[in-house]
Amino acid sequence: MYAKSQKIAWAFFASCMGLFALQLAYGFILGFDRMGMDGLHDLIPFNTARATHTNLLVVWMLAGFMGSAYYIIPRESERELWSTKLAWIQWASLLLVGVVAVIGYHFNYWEGRKFLEIPRPLDYLVVVNVLAFLFNLLMTIWTGRTKSTTAMVLFFGLLMAALLYLPGMYTFDNLVHDSYFRWWVVHLWVEGVWELIMGAILSFLLIKLTGIDREVIEKWLYIIVGFTFLSGILGTGHHYYYTGAPGYWLMVGGIFSALEPLAFLGMAMYAIVMARRGGRNHPNKVALQWTIGCAVMSFIGAGFLGFAHTLPSVNMWTHGTLVTAMHGHMAFWGAYAMLILAMITYAMPEMTGRKLFKGWMPEWAFWLTNIGMVAMTGAFAVMGIAQVYMERKSGMDFLEVQESLEIHAAGLVCAAAMFTVGVIFFIKNFIAYGMPQDNVSESSEG
Repeated sequence: MYAKSQKIAWAFFASCMGLFALQLAYGFILGFDRMGMDGLHDLIPFNTARATHTNLLVVWMLAGFMGSAYYIIPRESERELWSTKLAWIQWASLLLVGVVAVIGYHFNYWEGRKFLEIPRPLDYLVVVNVLAFLFNLLMTIWTGRTKSTTAMVLFFGLLMAALLYLPGMYTFDNLVHDSYFRWWVVHLWVEGVWELIMGAILSFLLIKLTGIDREVIEKWLYIIVGFTFLSGILGTGHHYYYTGAPGYWLMVGGIFSALEPLAFLGMAMYAIVMARRGGRNHPNKVALQWTIGCAVMSFIGAGFLGFAHTLPSVNMWTHGTLVTAMHGHMAFWGAYAMLILAMITYAMPEMTGRKLFKGWMPEWAFWLTNIGMVAMTGAFAVMGIAQVYMERKSGMDFLEVQESLEIHAAGLVCAAAMFTVGVIFFIKNFIAYGMPQDNVSESSEG
């Protein structure tokens, strides 16, 4: 076991739990605002709560990816992390960026570009942080005894995520140009390079949990992920329909957005088949549940629901409505949040030696969060479809429409409450594991 590296991974995972909980708190502020119960408006306006909610999502998921990389790459490279001290500094600076940004949002200190609200001075700290992170990983891989495909794809995905952050740091006076390059970050992260990261982590988990031969998993899974990656990149066009970009994006975006569900369906089917054919009876069944659940729910959220409203003839009505929130919540949950929770569920007993994956709490955490998210997605769907019909088809006033949706927002908050109970169970289970141990013996995963 790689004790120093595992301690670093634990710090990032613990940060995930705290930031996730804070994100949920702001989600409830937004939910109650939509119900017309906006008593906190003077203190936390809707736009501040929304920016904080979405940016916390990005930060805790990045922390999860980083923690996963600090756990996986030393294991795959068969050596300790190149610099534990650098990793601790990088962890502290990441948290500093997140905390300062959240405080800044409450004082209206932000860039004002949707999903890229982080104040510009913090952008430079992010660049330094990520460069330190990537350098640490690169040196670990370079000096390691083995160089696996899983480690290389994970590093490449993280590297491309860093490079694609740079277009978001430059602003244009021309709104069309600014929107064009903004999507290089917002879309190409979540439907492009993050999928490479997803493929690498999913590959690692399937190898360890199912016992399927590494070459088989890496060969077929990366073919599927490559298809998803390609369709996701060219699917950026569905954001360019109405922003003033060249007209050919209408066709390109429509075609490749329609191909994305096929790639995600292939990933879901493959993960299920690998789990069934695997010869290893790994005791951590909950980690396998999260892993397979990630593949299935990513197809539903990112694939099917994305396809449902990104075709040009549909998207002309749904773009910028709550239908987008329907797709976004399930897509982020299925493709990335569940993946990080799967990695945490697998790694914690390996790091601590405590087998707390057995019992009712981990199971209830899995089912309550997923049932709650499905219910939230349904509530967003009802709200979004009603919004499209009343506002964009019937021409009702925007505020009048929002008032009529308040009853559905109550259903959304109830679903979110169920989801939150599941998250609380997961966090309680995480806390019960305690800190990683230096003297944990090699586990049964091989």
